[in-house]
Amino acid sequence: MDQRFQVKLIAPIRILFQEPKKIVITTHQRPDGDAIGSSLGLYNYLVQKNHQVDVVVPSDYPEFLKWMPGNDLVVNFETDPVKAIRVVGEAELIFCLDYNSMNRIDKLQKPVRESTAIKILIDHHLDPENAFDHIYSFPEACATSELIYEFIVAMDDRSLLNKDVASCLYTGIMTDTASFRFASMKADTHRTIAKLMEAGAVNYKIHELVYDTNSESKLRLLGHCLKDKLVVLPEFNTAYISLTEEELDHYKFETGDTEGIVNYALSINKIMLAAFFAPRDGEIRISFRSKDDFPANELARKYFQGGGHKNAAGGKSDLPLDETIKKFLDILPSYKQQLL
Repeated sequence: MDQRFQVKLIAPIRILFQEPKKIVITTHQRPDGDAIGSSLGLYNYLVQKNHQVDVVVPSDYPEFLKWMPGNDLVVNFETDPVKAIRVVGEAELIFCLDYNSMNRIDKLQKPVRESTAIKILIDHHLDPENAFDHIYSFPEACATSELIYEFIVAMDDRSLLNKDVASCLYTGIMTDTASFRFASMKADTHRTIAKLMEAGAVNYKIHELVYDTNSESKLRLLGHCLKDKLVVLPEFNTAYISLTEEELDHYKFETGDTEGIVNYALSINKIMLAAFFAPRDGEIRISFRSKDDFPANELARKYFQGGGHKNAAGGKSDLPLDETIKKFLDILPSYKQQLL
């Protein structure tokens, strides 16, 4: 799929790269595996070209992603806003990865918008905001990490795909496709994975680092969700799980502990739509997953201030948890035909 970054499209970036630059890489609030994988993959590539590079994230991210090369240099806006604002202000180029709108970078939005740096968007979400100087938006891609691989190849820098770059990009593709099982995984993506393994990504070790490094409290939280919090609605082929603030506190919640729980609800036979509700930062955050042609992103966008991909989307609600769930349940009858 290297043709996504055609010579004509990539020409302005080639010109910008002729001399070393001060570059900042940003990604979305509460970064996931693709956000961090694409950011650190791009970082490990750019430093080989003698650019001065900083990765700035709006907030913390799961512990199981912090093994990736370059992680120790990531600037977290929540814990070091002074440095984050300074490096963004000094940047000549800002890469905006894995988000389509500035509001997805939360409090980092203001300094990025005000920056005079050239802003380059590389993303795979629908409807990018017109707030970037160069937009490389390809919703058909399975992950932004896949696009970073293609970007590096298009820049004629395949030789710079070393183990550090490859390990980060492999992680991003792996996590954003639920270990390569989503419909977005095409034959070309499997070929990309092969190239990343040839470049040094150790597949089994990466899987172990991401999926097999759970804390005891995280597993007990998962058990609680499946035993006591799972609600199945066979009349709508829907299932959902919700957690209260008290439950999160009881199980010593840390960032990333609820990641992937919604997929267990979706795995139930005949379930077409799954949702996960939990409080976060003063609002209710919602994860949606669906199968086949059910548009989870449409539901998230229309009713819950969100969006995403057709089968994997997110949203939020300013209502209390019980009222948010009631709103969700009241919506389901209008989708009954599609769900059944």
